[in-house]
Amino acid sequence: MAETKLIVGLGNPGREYEKTRHNIGFIAVEALSEEMDGEFQRCRYASARIAGVRGEKHKVILALPQTYMNNSGLAVRDIVKFDNIALDNMIVVCDDIRLPFGEMRLRTEGSHGGHNGLGSIIDHLGTQKFTRLRLGVGEPPRADLQADYVLSEFKKEEKALLGDFIEEAVSCLKLWLSGEAAKAMTQYNKRKGNG
Repeated sequence: MAETKLIVGLGNPGREYEKTRHNIGFIAVEALSEEMDGEFQRCRYASARIAGVRGEKHKVILALPQTYMNNSGLAVRDIVKFDNIALDNMIVVCDDIRLPFGEMRLRTEGSHGGHNGLGSIIDHLGTQKFTRLRLGVGEPPRADLQADYVLSEFKKEEKALLGDFIEEAVSCLKLWLSGEAAKAMTQYNKRKGNG
């Protein structure tokens, strides 16, 4: 039987957070679900909304933890355990304030880099050896404004470009799904303006 792949989008549940920078992981995975004809439903065994879709060779679970960002690891741990997901078959999509808006980085492992959602997943899984796709949302004007910044909506000029950015993220995720992580890194880990 084909292995199951898991794509986790990070964000906060609730209408007030829907369009914020911190929810770009949700936004990207929801867009992927739409493209793959998935439909999110409340999960029975984890605090998450999940959609089951079919990849080319794998069953794919798309998950949006409903635990709020800082406890994302609770939902991820429960899904990984229940669905017997091998960690090299999991990717987490999240925001990154250290990347300019519109840039992305695909990495097969690494530290949480100050991201509370990734930190929670690392804590609950006991490892940082899982793939993550970081989507750049730009830096806050000052370090002490970080919490407010990630919970703010995108600027008007960013909103105009957000659709294309999400489309790129979806394409990157689809490459990863087809087993072409190295190709996805080469294609999408480049800096804007450097070709």
